[in-house]
Amino acid sequence: MNSALKVITGIVNYFHDKLILSTHYMGLNLSDKQLHFLVIGFLGIVLFLLVHKLFQYLIRYSLTAISFIYTFTVLVVIVFAIEIEQKITGRGHMEFQDILEGLWGFLVAFLIYVGWVIIVYYLKKLLAHLRASPRKK
Repeated sequence: MNSALKVITGIVNYFHDKLILSTHYMGLNLSDKQLHFLVIGFLGIVLFLLVHKLFQYLIRYSLTAISFIYTFTVLVVIVFAIEIEQKITGRGHMEFQDILEGLWGFLVAFLIYVGWVIIVYYLKKLLAHLRASPRKK
């Protein structure tokens, strides 16, 4: 987990340094707070537009897909927060495998849920078909 975080922070730091240098060369004397405002604002609106288009497409087929994506995203944040909290407090071990196992648990639970929904759906269709079919005497 530490090595994964080091790689991620290395990538972020690389782009952070390049952004500071490029704004400096352009003559912009932006503070770190101003850069955060601009970069996160830009990334946020681009991400919003992409997610909005994706959800517009998915809503034609299933609200469940949108609910799944939202839930999965929130869970990613939660499991990372738990692992970071373990590192900070020293209670437990911060491990990437814990994150994967936690998310795998949700995926398995979700597949069980989807399986149950499908079974109930087809049982209802079968019952409706049996009720609608004429009985021979």
